[in-house]
Amino acid sequence: MKMQAPQATIAVLFGGRSGEHEVSLESAASVFSVLSPKKYHIIPIGIDHSGVWWMGAGIHEALSAREQPTTQRFQQVTFLNQPGDQSLYAINGGKLTAVTTIDMVFPVLHGTFGEDGTLQGYLDLIGMAYVGAGVLGSAVGMDKAIFKDVMRAYNIPVVPSLTVTRKDIRADINIILDQAERQFAYPIFTKPANLGSSVGITKCKNRSDLLEGIMDAARYDRRILIERGVDAREIEISVLGNEKPRASVPGEVVPCDEFYSYDAKYIDGDSALLIPAPLEEEIASAMRETAVRAYKAIDCAGMARVDFLLEKETGIFFLNEVNTIPGFTKISMYPKLWEASGLNYASLVDELISLALDRSSEREQTIYVYDGV
Repeated sequence: MKMQAPQATIAVLFGGRSGEHEVSLESAASVFSVLSPKKYHIIPIGIDHSGVWWMGAGIHEALSAREQPTTQRFQQVTFLNQPGDQSLYAINGGKLTAVTTIDMVFPVLHGTFGEDGTLQGYLDLIGMAYVGAGVLGSAVGMDKAIFKDVMRAYNIPVVPSLTVTRKDIRADINIILDQAERQFAYPIFTKPANLGSSVGITKCKNRSDLLEGIMDAARYDRRILIERGVDAREIEISVLGNEKPRASVPGEVVPCDEFYSYDAKYIDGDSALLIPAPLEEEIASAMRETAVRAYKAIDCAGMARVDFLLEKETGIFFLNEVNTIPGFTKISMYPKLWEASGLNYASLVDELISLALDRSSEREQTIYVYDGV
């Protein structure tokens, strides 16, 4: 009689301390719908807006209903940053009680404290396997300003930009406005250096808009990106893999708004996704190759969605950003592109879990003690 392999216990993290908290909840719902209970023992862990981790039946529904979890209904849980201790602990009156052992974490956390390398560093301290990029790939992919610098070093074209800080703004906002207007013609885009889902992004058509856009972006990050506007088609490519990543067919976003804003992505629902994108084969091939180059350049792993801007007038494309934990909602481009490339949603999630185990195995081969010579 053939023995069944034991189920892997996977903790799915969602919610989080981020402006993308609600998007994360939608992504998690889709991931839960395809994680097979025959293959995996699934532990949902919801993180509220203050950063507290909660476990218990109905936690996803509670956060989705904007309820604040309480200890009457749910358990507060945590990991200990002790290497090799993969236990999940419940917090009861200041005491910790191990409730289960976790084999792997599947972060479905978009934005700050989930996609930026902070969570990944925490899991590395424990020695926990997890889906997606490590500290380096996550941090560089998240920071739009540093990411552009890395792309320039690899001769990958990016849109010209200017980076300022909140302290620069407080010192003299007019100096920043003058500098931006000298460097770029309107329209100009302002965005937080570290955030996704188009949160905090403004298309500015004049100086008043620019002032308002800078101040809005500064609410979400201490560093703000000011970028030349490009009249462009928005092309996205999904990448999957570790050391040998592969790229999906390209897709095109036709936003219902002036650009692919948060509302256009998640609220209005009228934006069109063209899969595959109507592109000349030469341009599509060049974009797919560039997507893989960018993925490797930041040491990405597992998955990423790579976004391009294809300038309408010149036909030149710019790499816009790499999203290391792309949206997994029912309308998200990342799984849709893989489906169009021959990999369905459930198989995609299975492959991401396999890639996480492979990455963890590679990490375990590293020696952290130097014995001298």
